[in-house]
Amino acid sequence: MRDDLGHGLRFAFGTLTVLPVRLTRWDRGAARTGMLCAPLAGLVVGLCAAALGAVLLLLGTGPLLAAVATVAVPAALTRGLHLDGLADTADGLGSNKPAEAALDIMKRSDIGPFGVVTLLFALLAQVAALSRAYESGLAAGALAAVVSAVAARTVLTLASRAGVPAARPDGLGAAVAGTVPVRGALLTLAATAVPAALAGALWGPYEALRCGAAVLVAAGAAELLLRRCVRRFGGVTGDVFGALAETAATVALVVLVLGS
Repeated sequence: MRDDLGHGLRFAFGTLTVLPVRLTRWDRGAARTGMLCAPLAGLVVGLCAAALGAVLLLLGTGPLLAAVATVAVPAALTRGLHLDGLADTADGLGSNKPAEAALDIMKRSDIGPFGVVTLLFALLAQVAALSRAYESGLAAGALAAVVSAVAARTVLTLASRAGVPAARPDGLGAAVAGTVPVRGALLTLAATAVPAALAGALWGPYEALRCGAAVLVAAGAAELLLRRCVRRFGGVTGDVFGALAETAATVALVVLVLGS
């Protein structure tokens, strides 16, 4: 059990971050445990993002620059792959071509107009929301950075559940698709939403509700996108996983600043 957990953690951090973690296994068992551990990778990414944002805010740079830096950290810690996946998925969905042709578009190294526009608005929304959170205080901005990063990786666990097929026979999508039991995916969602709510409770019941809702609403938005991609492409790919993560992060941040 401990050995499986170790391999799973290596899989999670080795595939979802650029942290120097060596993959020791690339099989369905390691993928299942790894995707169940995906929120832990999000926690580390979120803490790193929050730390940089907090340092800049304390140095007097102001909320906007702190927000930009906070958004930049997850991009750097994933080599920009999630953002690239968001852009590629937008191009594939917007192409109105058959599934195979759309998948070919997504594999190209260039980014089309749908991808550029989607990427631009997603990043603007993330920066704007985080800037608003930092205006409420350092702790509020840090909490938003962590909750959104964890929510972004939690939806990857949900997207890896049984019954969700891979669109291609190779790549990350094929490696993790259908590996996580549905019950395990739902328990992971609960294990993310509840601690988020408890963290928010330090600032009162309204913040507890908002933090818990941010995770759940982000998961709901990602689920809608997931279903659209499965219908459109026939399953999931690594690009789709990136799009799901960025969608969830953006939605979670927006929920976290509603009414603030």
